Amino acid sequence: MIGMTLWERQLHQRGSAYTFAVAEDCVVVHERHTRLVCLNRHDGSVRWDIPLGTWPRGLVIAGDRCLALAQDSDQLSCVELTTGSTVWRAGLRPFSGHVVAAAETVIVGGWRDFTPIAAFNVEDGQPLWRTQRRTHTVLPLPWGGGVLLGSGTKAWLIDPRSGRELNSWRLPEPLTGTDDRPAFTMIDPDRCLASCGPRSVATLRLSGLVDRFFDHHADLRPSAAEFVGGVLWLLERQGGYLAVDPEDGSALWKFDIGQPFADGVGRGREGFVMASQGGVLFHLRSDGHVLERSSSVARVTALRDVGAGEMIMVTKGTLKMIVLGPHPKS
Repeated sequence: MIGMTLWERQLHQRGSAYTFAVAEDCVVVHERHTRLVCLNRHDGSVRWDIPLGTWPRGLVIAGDRCLALAQDSDQLSCVELTTGSTVWRAGLRPFSGHVVAAAETVIVGGWRDFTPIAAFNVEDGQPLWRTQRRTHTVLPLPWGGGVLLGSGTKAWLIDPRSGRELNSWRLPEPLTGTDDRPAFTMIDPDRCLASCGPRSVATLRLSGLVDRFFDHHADLRPSAAEFVGGVLWLLERQGGYLAVDPEDGSALWKFDIGQPFADGVGRGREGFVMASQGGVLFHLRSDGHVLERSSSVARVTALRDVGAGEMIMVTKGTLKMIVLGPHPKS
């Protein structure tokens, strides 16, 4: 059996990779259609359980605060991570989306070009700035001392405290990324990758340079690459996972099982772990050869590597914490 389940939580709704957030000692998850629940990361016990609203358009943890935006609410909620008590709420324009925290600031808006982008102070919810017009951006990413945004063939870096543009890049093809799926992947403090067009990835550098990093012969899934275990992972739209060298963009190997993969790659004892949507887990060696495989009890939506040999598995209706090495108490 690949890994050991430390705990499992019934969600009573469809599971998603974008409706939970992980901190050092807890996991915050949206469940039962209208609840926000904080779980102990080590044993899955409930720390707090509060009402929020329907499917969140944004859910992030920033220090000792959790910031959430429900689909049926025009309010950004900030709650204390320890107790679940509300610290502040901020009113937003209808159909606001995207929530990103950086430098003691939370930035909201730009989802589908429905609203301006606005920034609030994480500590007390005081508004800091707002764009004058509606602005479209893919899911922003904290990077390089700022927050990276993008739309079409332009990417730009802003100061989160002032909204001032710090740098900008012209991309070779339009950005991909849909709704809450990211389009950017940070590799290091100087490099960030951008998924562009149906088959390409570009490198952005803080110096302002843009390079083509990777071009594929088939369409890729419209989402950012993943950077796990020192390897860059790209998922084909109709095929398998590609392992790519993050330094030079060369393809290392491909793993294809003839059926769709769930989103996400984890680090195994000797390599990596991935899953088919049908519920089969694969433990791969670092060269892509299968060491073992095992069947899960349910369809798998996503996997997320959370470090310390642990991984969260999202199934059709549950959230599971799995340890990929010896049990910590053994």
